[in-house]
Amino acid sequence: VQLQASGGGSVQAGVSLRLSCTASGLTFNKYGMGWYRQAPGKGREFVAGINWNGNSTWFAASVKGRFTISRDNAKNTVSLQMNSLKPEDTAVYYCAADDRMDVVLGSRARYWGQGTKVTVSS
Repeated sequence: VQLQASGGGSVQAGVSLRLSCTASGLTFNKYGMGWYRQAPGKGREFVAGINWNGNSTWFAASVKGRFTISRDNAKNTVSLQMNSLKPEDTAVYYCAADDRMDVVLGSRARYWGQGTKVTVSS
């Protein structure tokens, strides 16, 4: 199983970025997906999750209303649209997959991708 995250970069506060994660080696439409982040000197935190068919989504309080998560099961991709970025959103962002959504929401997913770095300057 491989999860390839992309789309990170260095941006000014207030702009938008879209992260993508492409999965291979698994039956994508059977897996819940999540995005997580780890800021410098801090632990990893849950950002957003989406169930297998995209009908249910979850967000951390810190990003609710600014970030959206979506998936395209035909393309084996999950995306994180990040709007109104703030300096505190600076982190390495990771995507992860598990066939149990409760595990995804608990940041204990089975499969993890490499991170993509997002830096937001004020």
